[in-house]
Amino acid sequence: MRRKLLAVALTAYLSSVHGTSIHPPLAYAHPPSRALTHVNLLIGNGGDTPNGSGGMIPSTAPPFGMTRWVAQNQPHYVSATPYNWTLGRVVGVVGTRQPAIWMGESGSVGVSAGVGGVEVEFEDRGLEVVLGQEGGGKEEVVSVGYYNVLLDDGHGGRILVEQTATSRVAHLRFTFNATHDVPPHILLEIARPSILTSTPTNITYPIGSATLHNPREVCGWSSERQDSIITPISTAPFAKGFKGYFCARFDAGPESFGLVRNGTTTDHWEGERVEGPLLYAYAKFPPASGRRVVVVRVGTSFISEEQARANIDDEIPDLPGTLENTAYKVRKSWTDILDRIDVETSLDGAPPTERDIVDLETFWTAVVHTLQYPSEQHEQGRYYSGYTDTIHQLEKGGESYTGYSIWDTYRAQWGWLILFVPERVPGMVRSMLADYQQSGWLPMWKNIVETNIMVGTHADSLIAEAVLKNITGFDRELAWAAVWKDVSVPPVDDGSVVYADRQENVDYEVRAGLSSVYNVQGKGWVADDVHSESASRTLDYAYDDYAAYVLARSLSKPANITSFLLDRSMRAPFTLFNDATGFMEARNADGGWAGPDNGWTEGDKWAYSFDVVHDIPGLIERRGGRKAFVESLDEHFEGGHNDHSNEPSHHIPYLYALAGAAYKTQERVREIARANYNNTPTGLSGNEDCGQMSAWFIFSAMGFYPVNPVSGEYVVGSPFFEKITIDLSPPGTKGKKTKLTIRAPGARTKPYVKSLTVNGVKVPGPSIKHEWVARGGEVVFEMSGRVEGWGNDEGILAGVSGRDGEEYDARDEL
Repeated sequence: MRRKLLAVALTAYLSSVHGTSIHPPLAYAHPPSRALTHVNLLIGNGGDTPNGSGGMIPSTAPPFGMTRWVAQNQPHYVSATPYNWTLGRVVGVVGTRQPAIWMGESGSVGVSAGVGGVEVEFEDRGLEVVLGQEGGGKEEVVSVGYYNVLLDDGHGGRILVEQTATSRVAHLRFTFNATHDVPPHILLEIARPSILTSTPTNITYPIGSATLHNPREVCGWSSERQDSIITPISTAPFAKGFKGYFCARFDAGPESFGLVRNGTTTDHWEGERVEGPLLYAYAKFPPASGRRVVVVRVGTSFISEEQARANIDDEIPDLPGTLENTAYKVRKSWTDILDRIDVETSLDGAPPTERDIVDLETFWTAVVHTLQYPSEQHEQGRYYSGYTDTIHQLEKGGESYTGYSIWDTYRAQWGWLILFVPERVPGMVRSMLADYQQSGWLPMWKNIVETNIMVGTHADSLIAEAVLKNITGFDRELAWAAVWKDVSVPPVDDGSVVYADRQENVDYEVRAGLSSVYNVQGKGWVADDVHSESASRTLDYAYDDYAAYVLARSLSKPANITSFLLDRSMRAPFTLFNDATGFMEARNADGGWAGPDNGWTEGDKWAYSFDVVHDIPGLIERRGGRKAFVESLDEHFEGGHNDHSNEPSHHIPYLYALAGAAYKTQERVREIARANYNNTPTGLSGNEDCGQMSAWFIFSAMGFYPVNPVSGEYVVGSPFFEKITIDLSPPGTKGKKTKLTIRAPGARTKPYVKSLTVNGVKVPGPSIKHEWVARGGEVVFEMSGRVEGWGNDEGILAGVSGRDGEEYDARDEL
């Protein structure tokens, strides 16, 4: 109960003291949307360390937008995002392609407003955010389609910064309200000092270019790509050609333009093309005591300056051309998709409580977070590929994407996209297959190009899940060829390269260790004395083998192929199981144990000893049977070993249900939701990781979760809301809609499941098939305040806890 009160108190604290509003002014609140009233983009944007929150930014862009625009109050690089809500100064706004806090930026463009002398140093450009009267909070509004902030111009005046953005174009408006005659200006940051790695002193100086095309338009590019140092060496020569292009078009011509290049200022720039590091252009306007409005549209592109200009004409043309019209269009892109979901906290019409508001904001913001990744990189039927350093033409309606954090997102984020926005999935798969054709490999962590971040080839899982769940619109045989290469072809110099985290000057990592003992009969693990993160690799490769098996089976591949993949997937995990300790443990090439703390990726022996999601029955048996398995889960949770801030723990609470203790899943899921999610800037306990943290919450709120993504099944938990309705119809569907309705009367205060039906058919155990819900229909949970028999083995109930029929404990309340 204390945690509940704390969350409510935090909500009141945010809204009454710190001032930043999550509700746009009425002029920018159209079309109306019940969902958007509960979207709080400050969630996951606080914290004083890189892992202290979600690593999210309150950006404006449509779903899957190519360039997201956000106010900037700190330099951004690997481990820092452009905006952190805790800071009180704003330097300007920035168009960013940084997909996650632990990834780098690629060719950003910044826009700052000021008065008086032009400052290019980052800290010198910062202006204080105006606070409300009588000690009020920030004069700031954040929302998906509109942002504003009121700044003190340092001379007694105010600057209102307003922002909205389509996928490739920002629409910015700066209103100078002055009590002085100091001239205003707009500064474009083209090529900034760029930090490589997560060390702030590791500064490089990318090259930029600027040209004045006409009295109202500055175009240019930046070569910045902070993840360039971890590009696979066979792709690096091509990716060096990457540029982030822009065109900034002012609605009214400035009085003059100036330029700063590498510390040298040209105050009256005539517009000739200039290249170099530390490059800035600025537009000067005559002094105006009173009010002056400057409007600028900034087109971005990976293709060319001409394409950036074309993107302006296509997405925010001169007519109707108002910022209000653009904000409406962006907001509508969100309402069209979010309003396909309806959530009810009470079926009796009772108004939401403060606790309900916390969970509604958490849920709806989670949906927004999941619909930002991966991001578009196609532009009017074409896209730039860093794998070939060329422009590729797409088929009509084709798409291309970047920002694939697959080690994270294969778990639940991808499954959520397949369920909720399946129309997007074929384009994403085709994009991955294009990467394979151009680079030779499917992506692991693509940020413009591959980065070798994390371990495993989980694109195998993405493709297998898509095929299993009947996603079409891509070449399945090409997909099989790509997956088969992952499972059968080792990386270059496999026996000698460690492939450490973010190791530089190596080629594609893919399945490092595949050709050593992992694929040796009688062995079957990745050797810890050869490769980094060996134990995690072993378990991930085994799962990916199983995903490949599912794909092969779906495509009717020969029995020798399917049996090979299935056998290896089932054998490899248990080569790490140390019977003497009861835990998974890394092994050296000679078979010796490498130590319980070696070989793990963002986890430890506790989490990974439960990480055989494709063979939970085998894992339960190896750990001593159901009773012993449940006891080991209890030890895991009660000993404080469950780390929900990292993905290897996400499926673990659902394992109780698969061992005959469904009631413990129902309890643990709610405990995790309360402890790791709320509607404050620190409302995510771990990095969002391109939607995976939020996808866990969404599925859990619905009452089920994809423990094994390529099983085609969900494990049942405990729904958070009394009713959720999701329109699963393809966009543009007329007439009767395909709707999935999840009803759970009493779910807000009753955590236990007494019975479950899907489309009127009783479900005897804690799992449901994807096909049952993907076609729409009704899932009905009968909830209870006491432990019930449903999903629980009688022996487990009696032998583990003696809780059969125990009344609900108030601490389990949401």
